[in-house]
Amino acid sequence: MAFPEDMLTDDEHVVLHLHPHWKALVRPVAVLVVAIAAVVAGFVFLPAGTGGTVALYAIAAAALILALWLSLWPFLMWRTTHYVFTNERVVLQHGVFARERRDIPLNRVNDHSMNQRFSERLLGCGTLTIESAGERGQTVLTDIPSVGRVQTTLYELAEAHHDRHSLGDGEMREILDEVRQDRERPDGAPANP
Repeated sequence: MAFPEDMLTDDEHVVLHLHPHWKALVRPVAVLVVAIAAVVAGFVFLPAGTGGTVALYAIAAAALILALWLSLWPFLMWRTTHYVFTNERVVLQHGVFARERRDIPLNRVNDHSMNQRFSERLLGCGTLTIESAGERGQTVLTDIPSVGRVQTTLYELAEAHHDRHSLGDGEMREILDEVRQDRERPDGAPANP
C-alpha cells in the first residue's frame, strides 16, 4: 500500500507525498461507529432467547457487511491513493487490487489552479486542477490537503525544472558566438577542434 520508491529515476526525489484529505474518512468512521453501536444495542436490549439470538446475529451480520462495504473499502481506497510531487513529475496513483498510475512530467504542466469552497477552507483542503499538454488535458485532484501550499510547491517545481532544462542568456550568447565563428571561417573547419 505504500508508494514504491523504486519507481523514481536516479536524479529524482520526492518533494511531496500526499493522500486525500482526512475528511474523506469521516463517513467511513461514522458508519463503523453506528454499526458497532447497533450490535451493542442489540446485545443489551434484545431478549435472551432463541428469537433474540437470531435477531442479534442478523444485526451483527448486517453491521459487518456495512462496515466492510462503507468503512473498510473507503479506507483502503484512501490509503492506496497517492499524490506524489517530485522534482521531475507529478505522479497520481490509486487502486486497491488493480492499480492505475498517471505521470505528468513537469515540462508538460501548462497551468494549475486551486479552488476551495468555504467548508474546504475551514478544513484546510481543496481542489487542484493541473492542465498539461497531452491527450488528457486537465487533471482534477479533489480533497488535496493544504491545497494552497501544494499549488505553490507545484509552481516552484515547474519553474525549477524549466530553469534547469533551459539555456540562460550567457549560455545562449556563447552558442551563437560559436555558430557565428564557424560560419565566418573560410575553410569551414570548426573554431574549437
